[in-house]
Amino acid sequence: QVQLVESGGGLVQAGGSLRLSCAASGRAFSSYAMGWFRQAPGKEREFVAAISWNDGSTRYADSVKDRFTISRDNARKMVYLQMNSLKPEDTAVYYCAASGPWGSKWQRGEYDYWGQGTQVTVSS
Repeated sequence: QVQLVESGGGLVQAGGSLRLSCAASGRAFSSYAMGWFRQAPGKEREFVAAISWNDGSTRYADSVKDRFTISRDNARKMVYLQMNSLKPEDTAVYYCAASGPWGSKWQRGEYDYWGQGTQVTVSS
């Protein structure tokens, strides 16, 4: 069982930056791939970024590539999403998710645990 709590959301002007954090509790955090997803009003939830449990490989949605960076600190059981050059279309509730333990289902977008989300609003 993994519990996830996101923080770091807020209101920022276009072009600004935010860093989201996700604190995990439970055992074997390092065996879970971690991901960030977002859901804008009236839209379906979409994939943003993911980081593997083993080799640190990462994946990004095309819409955020070169602007967002996902990272993890296994010792602290934390996952981060650094968001730069923010755009109004990045406005959404951002969710942290865990996939595992082990395996490759995260590469198919299959996640087992979800946080409650944190609101990010980018003003133009």
